[in-house]
Order: sequence, then C-alpha cells, then structure tokens
Amino acid sequence: MSPRTMMLPALAALLAIGCNSEDQLRRVEQEVGDLKLEVFKLRQQVEDGNKRAQVDQQAAAEARGQDRRFQADLQDSLRQVQDTTRVLSNRLGSLPRAGSSRPATEAQAPAASAEDERAFNAAVVDYNRGNYPLAAEGLELFLKTYPQSAKRPEALFFLGLCHYNQLAFDKAQPVFERIIKEHAASAQFLPAKLKRAQCLLKQGLKPAAVKAFRELVDGFSGSAEARTAQQELSDLGL
Repeated sequence: MSPRTMMLPALAALLAIGCNSEDQLRRVEQEVGDLKLEVFKLRQQVEDGNKRAQVDQQAAAEARGQDRRFQADLQDSLRQVQDTTRVLSNRLGSLPRAGSSRPATEAQAPAASAEDERAFNAAVVDYNRGNYPLAAEGLELFLKTYPQSAKRPEALFFLGLCHYNQLAFDKAQPVFERIIKEHAASAQFLPAKLKRAQCLLKQGLKPAAVKAFRELVDGFSGSAEARTAQQELSDLGL
C-alpha cells in the first residue's frame, strides 16, 4: 500500500469530526504532521531497499566476473600442468630400466637417438608457441639428460633465445658464450656471437658490444651475422 493511500482514510476521518474548535484544529494538524512523518519514513525505507537491491545486483555481477576469471585461470593452470607432464614423461622415457646394466646394443642406439630427437622437438614446440619459461625448462632438462647429443648446440642456442626473449640478457649472454667456447664448429657459432654482442648492448655495455660487433664484421665479412653487426654499428653512429 502506498503512503498516499494510507493517508486518505485518516484524513477523511479527521474531516468527518469537523474542525469546530481550536483544539480540534490543532489535533488535525498534529495528525497530519504524524502522517507526513510516516510517509517520510516509508519513502526512506523504499529508497534504502532500492539501494540494497542495487548493491546486491552489483555484488552478483562481480561474483559472476570472478567466477569467469577463476575458470580462465584454472584452464591456464591445467594447460601448464599438461605441458610440464609431457616434459617429465620425455625424461622418464629416457632413463634406463631398473635392473638393466648391460650396455646398449646396436639395435638400441637408434631408439635412444629417436628419444633424443623427440625431447628436443618438444621443447622447440614450446618455444615456437612463445611459452619461453616452459621451453627453457625443457631445454635445460634435455641438456642434462643428453650431454652428448648432436642437438646440444641447437639446444643451447634456443635456451639462450628463451632468456633473450624474456629480456633476461644477463642469463642469455653466458649461454651464447658456451656455444662459442664449446661448439665453435657448429652452425650456431656465428649466430651465438651475434646474440652475445646484442646481449652486451642490451645490458648497456656499449664498449664490449662494439668490440664484439667489430669482430664479426672484420673476421666474418660476407656472413649474414656480419651484415647485421654492421647495421648495429651504424645504428650506434659508428
């Protein structure tokens, strides 16, 4: 029932008794004042109820938004667990069987090489997807598990790129230096020298970077890396 509807019977009753005296008039005025107060209270209650309803609606909307974010985070966590499980499965598959101490036969050697290839390719897939932390984890595991692998120079290079792409230039530099020192005959030698020089530059070590770029330009002229090094020097105004 609205406040206006509640007032009408009371006003009608007051008018019915008449206003023949000053006391009756004051009583009527008092009753009207009381009714106005009740109307005010009722209006306030309605406004408060509307405000509470709005707050409840906003809270419900926020709860739905939080639920959607939770579901997205859960899906992302599940994907990361699946990726990590795959890396660990590759490692477990490469370990020797318990109780087997005899050396590998010629028939077993190709199987080990195939496992080597699969573990390396799994890490590269993560790199190509832009999942650099997981790729770095897989590459480090690969390097420990297959220290004599022919893929070792490539694995080191991709590991250095993982750090480089995450702007961790201080971590990338020593990885590229390992290729330069340990795998000078590999196809990754010149690319590693170039990335090492770029790491130095990114860290603000300009004199060392300029020296490294000049080594490429002077010692390996005609190579793609030398041309890139020359462009780096030109960008530095040298």
